[in-house]
Amino acid sequence: MTPAEPSGPDGSADAGPAGSDAADAVASDAANDAGHELLALGELTVRGRVREASNAVLHCAVEFDGQRAACVYKPVAGERPLWDFPDGTLAQREVAAYELCRAMGWDLVPPTVLRDGPYGEGMCQLWIEADPGTELLALVDGEKPGAGWKAIGFAEVGEGETALLVHADDARLRSVAVLDAVINNADRKGGHLLPTTDGRLYAIDHGVTFNAEDKLRTLLWGWAGEPLTEEALDALGRLSAELAEDGGTAARLAELITAVELDAVRARVAGLLRTGLHPEPGGRWPAIPWPPV
Repeated sequence: MTPAEPSGPDGSADAGPAGSDAADAVASDAANDAGHELLALGELTVRGRVREASNAVLHCAVEFDGQRAACVYKPVAGERPLWDFPDGTLAQREVAAYELCRAMGWDLVPPTVLRDGPYGEGMCQLWIEADPGTELLALVDGEKPGAGWKAIGFAEVGEGETALLVHADDARLRSVAVLDAVINNADRKGGHLLPTTDGRLYAIDHGVTFNAEDKLRTLLWGWAGEPLTEEALDALGRLSAELAEDGGTAARLAELITAVELDAVRARVAGLLRTGLHPEPGGRWPAIPWPPV
């Protein structure tokens, strides 16, 4: 993400799963809690605008109790209307994705809150500096991916020429694929995947998620139809319990998405646990977002 000069919200001018080690999990929870408090209570100062974003995305600094960090602020006022999502709900969906991911025991989504800001209510998320040296996607010659890669599909690379688009056969990406299936992500592009120099992977941009209709559009189809990992099944089991009527995650999500959408989440989780398989493209919608990166 590249910040530009500050602008108004009208746009006129976004980890891998928590480690199995208990100490890592405790440290991860503490970091999430600290980041959440900083984002929720800190003073926001707009530093610039992310020009390539389709909605208003502002690069900010947030400061609270001697702590300071960079963050992303997406005001509801800067959301462009979409025909298939209710107006003014994208920020809430971003927060819902964070809450759900944490309930699975994974830290794939950076700390994210809903709060007031310089341009009104919006989503605020910790800024992640991606490692440009980590390659997650590639175009290759031939009809099959090489070792360590999974095929997505063929892409036009020139007049009358195609190449095979592939993604890394990476456990972190595989967890993102499961998360996307649960939240019904309609826009998992390559640019929404941020590997960091410490070996983590973060997933961002979850505004078009949680629709009650099947809208899964993603680049991460390499595991389609394959068995879910034991780690994924455990995470889905934890989430299923949290989504019960008396579950804490269910209560939090009920404040962010509709009752129909929450029931659809429960149904998707139950379906994944029942089949034990990664989903396959449904055929009603384009399976891959455009542009893909």
